[in-house]
Amino acid sequence: MPHHSTPLDLAFHALSDPTRRAVLSRLARGEVPVTALAEPFDMALPSFAQHLKVLEDCGLIASEKRGRSRWCRLVQERFDEAAEWMEAERRSWAERLDRLEIYLDKIDEAEKTHGKPV
Repeated sequence: MPHHSTPLDLAFHALSDPTRRAVLSRLARGEVPVTALAEPFDMALPSFAQHLKVLEDCGLIASEKRGRSRWCRLVQERFDEAAEWMEAERRSWAERLDRLEIYLDKIDEAEKTHGKPV
């Protein structure tokens, strides 16, 4: 099967890493320069920059150069797409489980009525 990465695939890949999720949590409070963003993490700046590249490549964050610093911010649109996909999946599974419950109730009722499984 060929591997095709959609923007949503890339976003979920980015969200799979705890360091990147921590970066996103920090950026939820507002824009911040990369050096300040990297401070709490015990890794070299080039390694940290790789995490930022993954986040930026999938569209979860954007960065821009301001003077000597690079600043990062969240990009809400990709989060909205992920939330919409998850909500659609949640609705789909809820409908399936509702249908299963109805089916099991019918089987249970038939067993009570006829004394054996249908």
